[in-house]
Amino acid sequence: MTQRVLFELAPKAPTGLILEPDFLTIAEENELIEAIRKLDFSEVRMHGVVAKRRVAHFGLRYAFTSHHLSPASEIPHEFDLIRARAANSAHVEPQSFSEVLVTEYPPGAGIGWHHDAPPFGIIAGISLAAHCTMRFRKGPVGHRETSAVELARRSLYVLAGSARAEWQHSISPIAELRYSITFRTLKQKS
Repeated sequence: MTQRVLFELAPKAPTGLILEPDFLTIAEENELIEAIRKLDFSEVRMHGVVAKRRVAHFGLRYAFTSHHLSPASEIPHEFDLIRARAANSAHVEPQSFSEVLVTEYPPGAGIGWHHDAPPFGIIAGISLAAHCTMRFRKGPVGHRETSAVELARRSLYVLAGSARAEWQHSISPIAELRYSITFRTLKQKS
């Protein structure tokens, strides 16, 4: 059985995953894409390999190689409204989203299996310019649960609870240029 068939057979989304199609209007998406195209992107290097995607960090910068957080440029005001709306969907205060990561995915780019960076808590992401497939998995090989959801352009997803803590996720390689804006809270210290 192919991996694609495995994911098609598992329609149940992880608990804690929130999906909001049409989170943005077409006009809002166009304004954000225009602002994003003016950003200075940097390469992503993981395990000595340069990824196909490029990123811009705001608020905080998570170093993919050292796994450390450091201050980054101020969050652009163009993101204020969607940051507040995403926070409402995630049931947090807008300022709780202390990191904003803007990612540019050229055709063929994706992201392999991972849990989001450990210092972060709730994750909210917005898809722009193209759709993608986000796949989920948890459990040991041979007994693994899987699921997949389509992230339509202009949609919002939130990873909280089990979807954030227990499930790995990946983005399948895409066919056309796509951007994402990812908002992240810091984990609460106990």
